[in-house]
Amino acid sequence: MRIIKNTFLTLAVLLASYPSLADEKSNASDILFLKIQELESEIAQLRNQIESQNHLIEKLINETFNEADNKAPESNAINANSSIRFKGVSDIQSEEDVYAAATKSLEEQNYEDAFKLFKFFVESFANDQKSPLAFFWLGEISLINNNLEVSKKYFLDLISSYPNHYRVPLAHKKIGDIYLKNNDLNMATDKYKFVVREYPNNSASSQALQLLKNME
Repeated sequence: MRIIKNTFLTLAVLLASYPSLADEKSNASDILFLKIQELESEIAQLRNQIESQNHLIEKLINETFNEADNKAPESNAINANSSIRFKGVSDIQSEEDVYAAATKSLEEQNYEDAFKLFKFFVESFANDQKSPLAFFWLGEISLINNNLEVSKKYFLDLISSYPNHYRVPLAHKKIGDIYLKNNDLNMATDKYKFVVREYPNNSASSQALQLLKNME
């Protein structure tokens, strides 16, 4: 009888030393949830990389089969200023004049002329400081005019060509806005989460976070 009691006592001690079945299930669920979150994060990041890479490939293909059009755009802002000379990439004076005319049109909310001038600028000049901003404003003007696919194209031009530029986080957020306008809530959510995760200290992150809360 004493042996049986001792056996039961030993079993009770052993069982007490292990977590309950409910605890094990809870721990397993927590681990699974974390794994799912990690996978979702990785998938969202890969989707953003693929989107940028596909756009860059498409852009390179188009540049290969199409000669650059260096003709001046039909713009009253240009025609009215005879000092703008349009000699292409090496013409510093024209580069400054075109960009100044573009930003002036933008400030005056003359979006049609601003779009033509910024478009001419990115097609005619190579400037690591001004070209990223020109791409951004082309995307923004197109978004204002509800030309969503054109807007997305220019934001992707900025992201793929100048990935370290300070406007890139906001460009990603703007692409999320485009998805939202197209009622693609899943893609919009993924894009906003990407901005919050990758650029936590950027103002675009707080904007994206607020939009995520509004979508809940």
